[in-house]
Amino acid sequence: MPTQGRNDPKNTPARRCESPSPNLQDQNPWDGGVVDRRVISDRRELARSDDTDTGLERRRGAGRRLSDFQKSAEEGEMNKEQFMFLMAIDAFKKGNARQFPTWTDVLEVIRLLGYRKTMASELNLSNAEDWNERADAPANVRAARWHQRAAVDKSRREKPAA
Repeated sequence: MPTQGRNDPKNTPARRCESPSPNLQDQNPWDGGVVDRRVISDRRELARSDDTDTGLERRRGAGRRLSDFQKSAEEGEMNKEQFMFLMAIDAFKKGNARQFPTWTDVLEVIRLLGYRKTMASELNLSNAEDWNERADAPANVRAARWHQRAAVDKSRREKPAA
């Protein structure tokens, strides 16, 4: 059975695309044909119409300036905390041969640096439940007896080859 080729008159743009109906909202954009972008809501419009700010918005407009924390980092001047985080992520990538760590990997590094969720969140996240933990809570990101296995692995690497 021959397929419709590029030069097939039934496959011309005029035949594939139907003219949009007067009411674009009545169309189903996923009905198998060419998708008309005008039917799908624009994500930028959705973001503007949403009145619930999460606290993570970084777009600047009138009256919204960068904090000193952000400005110094963007200008290449990191504070101790930013530099330590950068070095920890770099060490993780080298130690695990991963060019792009996952978000779970990043959270593991953050918890191993000593960060704990001890305060209420300053963000407005509708799909996540907030919680607190003790400041001295364990990281709980490594398997049981990890330190014993790490010591064995280190001693194997340090033995000279025979």
